[in-house]
Amino acid sequence: MNDSEKNNHRETCVNASSMISIYYGDLSELAECTSVAAEQVPAPYHDLLAHTNHMTVTVEEHHGDSVDVQVLQSHSAGNHYCREILLLAQKSRLVVQYGIVRLNTSYLPDAPRDEILAQTKPLGRVLIEHDVLRKIELFHLLRVTCGPRLAHLFGVPVGTITYGRTAMLYCNHDPAIELLEIVRPAKIVANTAG
Repeated sequence: MNDSEKNNHRETCVNASSMISIYYGDLSELAECTSVAAEQVPAPYHDLLAHTNHMTVTVEEHHGDSVDVQVLQSHSAGNHYCREILLLAQKSRLVVQYGIVRLNTSYLPDAPRDEILAQTKPLGRVLIEHDVLRKIELFHLLRVTCGPRLAHLFGVPVGTITYGRTAMLYCNHDPAIELLEIVRPAKIVANTAG
């Protein structure tokens, strides 16, 4: 396959296992994910995940606070860039979302690409600020059982249940960004809020 063919080849469906395997040889170290129907996703997770909007905006509205990105690890090869991230509420520094992002930088204009690679802002905010035409295709809603790593990141016991999703983000009509997004367990949010 030449470079042009590699750049145009994308997954037709984003799945949790392929995303988790970017950083974890043993998938259960992070989490066990089971695909579920939208009607099986309870509140508040349903409103947080069963939509085609940017998660950055959605979690900010849900938590009533802007979020910052913390990049746990990243790597790039050619036009492909991956990162494992947390979104943290600015005021409380509470981890509100975990994610793995895999993107093809050749589908992004230079300015937003460079800002994403700088790793200082959430991806959704960068795309919105640069007015990149975008569409989100939701693939799977997930019931997530936290493994040791995810439990540690959220500060919850191993085995805690939360929910997530996989999606493809199209930039200027190109399938540019694969997403795994897992939100903080709701009961923990309620307990820490006050």
